[in-house]
Amino acid sequence: MKRRNDDGSGKPRPSAYNKALGLLVRREHSRRELGRKLRQGGYDEVEADAALTQLGEQHYQDDERFAEVLIRSRIAQGYGPARLRAELKSHGLPDPRIRTWLEDVDADWEALAAAQLRRRYGASARPVDAAEGRRRAQFLLRRGFSAATVRRVTHADVDDAADDEA
Repeated sequence: MKRRNDDGSGKPRPSAYNKALGLLVRREHSRRELGRKLRQGGYDEVEADAALTQLGEQHYQDDERFAEVLIRSRIAQGYGPARLRAELKSHGLPDPRIRTWLEDVDADWEALAAAQLRRRYGASARPVDAAEGRRRAQFLLRRGFSAATVRRVTHADVDDAADDEA
């Protein structure tokens, strides 16, 4: 069902279902995100919920698929598990499922953190002092790596530098 837009353009406004489907064609969205976009677009809550339910039943919108795509994308961008957990939670996904998805992901967090350090600071760049080491650790923590992973990766740099000097 198409309605007139309230913006004065005179163009017919697509139904909430068609609007949400159009958003899903571009990229995966969580159910919460689609609902928010529909409400911001002026659709009433009943129509938006009906559209989201229908899209879910047709498997066009699936929070599980959304989470898998988001996790793969963020890992490829070099983000750690804490950052992924926070982002998934912001999309309204349940904590038990988030925990399961992150446990099931095949990622070597330590290697990923080390790769981010190399990308940012260079392959042979070693911290010259404690302040530089702290800056590197903070960089990895902001990207969502655990303190234990950061400690292992940054201390490996210090240990490697000590081996090079010997």
